[in-house]
Amino acid sequence: MPRPSLLRPFALICAFIAVTLSAADWPQWRGPARTGYIPDGVAVPATLAADIKPLWHMAIGEGFASPVVCGGKVFYLDTQAGQEVVHAVEAATGKELWKTNLDSVHRDGFGQGPRTAPVADGNLVFAQSCKGELKCLKAEDGSEVWHKNFVTDFGAIYIGEKGTAAGASRHGATGSPIVDGDNLIAQVGSAKDASIVCFKKATGEVVWKSQKDQTAYAAPIIATVAGRKQFISFTIEGLIGLDTTDGKLLWRAPMTTRLGRHVTTPVVVDDKVLVASHQLGLVATRVVAPASGAAGTEAGATLKAEPAWVEKPMLINFASPVVVGKHLYGVGPAKNLVCIDTETGKTAWSKLGVIQTPPDKSFAAFLVAGKNILMLTDTGLLVLFAADPAEYKEIARTQVCGLNWCLPAYVDGKLYMRDAKELLCVELMK
Repeated sequence: MPRPSLLRPFALICAFIAVTLSAADWPQWRGPARTGYIPDGVAVPATLAADIKPLWHMAIGEGFASPVVCGGKVFYLDTQAGQEVVHAVEAATGKELWKTNLDSVHRDGFGQGPRTAPVADGNLVFAQSCKGELKCLKAEDGSEVWHKNFVTDFGAIYIGEKGTAAGASRHGATGSPIVDGDNLIAQVGSAKDASIVCFKKATGEVVWKSQKDQTAYAAPIIATVAGRKQFISFTIEGLIGLDTTDGKLLWRAPMTTRLGRHVTTPVVVDDKVLVASHQLGLVATRVVAPASGAAGTEAGATLKAEPAWVEKPMLINFASPVVVGKHLYGVGPAKNLVCIDTETGKTAWSKLGVIQTPPDKSFAAFLVAGKNILMLTDTGLLVLFAADPAEYKEIARTQVCGLNWCLPAYVDGKLYMRDAKELLCVELMK
């Protein structure tokens, strides 16, 4: 029998392997870091089976909000009896654990129902309705911890699809809030110095309020750019960066379009922040610190935003792209899959024939899976292709669901997604 002293190193090795192979949660829009990346150390598929059957699937109500997974539970939103409803189900089986009403339903020309992915954080879940109701719920049973309303509490405007109403006032508050340590930061969209509001996530207490921008549709991110950690938001008025500690404006890059249809989640490459719209094209903004010795270079100084490049023809609509290395992968204006050089904005390659829906409605979700990219198209086709700027190299494809505008959650080799009729789970790694 081996001596205990010899078993201890072996036990430590086994523990290390268990930690590195453990499943990572997908607790928010675009994954743990809100970048579309499957975390390092999580196993990803090298190919896709030709015929993938769901491990489980269940009928759900209307809506476009993507599901998230945390602590063995899937959290999703749908429409039930004229209400936006928050649900929790077992990730392993799809068994419903609880549900609770969030707000009355939003309707427009795209359909009806919730559009904002929930945010899970340990024992708490945050859900935001199209009409601006924000609720903090207990993950265990769905009971309410606190709530705020963007309209009644902060003076935001919600009109619906009428006249010239723009941004979130037209199609609803769709950009998920984001957790920052003990806080939750939300795009409230009030012109009364409460465009962005930071809450204590445990109590709902307001920590700070900032700016007068109306909210568009893009989810915000938190990233370090030009040496400063910051909250970055793509609003109706443009792209802004705020200090996460006090909400102070660090920089602003003005960008406006008709009806404020700014949908893509910002992505960061080195010192550049990239966003796109169907009117602006693809825009790169460089954020830099003021020159040494210049006025305002003391601690807490505002950063400088300057145009890096604009690729006007690359009219990316509402599918948020991902960046691998120095290249961006996304859906172009001709329902084409594109690879863009982030140094110059020029197209490295373009591929037609993968995405089938009309250009004004074409969508795909992208997950970076090691050296490859998983793409779920709006017709439910799952495609694995190489993140290779030299050419489009498809590895495999398979049909996994129906029509959707969903960014799936990837946990422990499984993909959790919704289409127009169902919530379902498929296994990619066995």
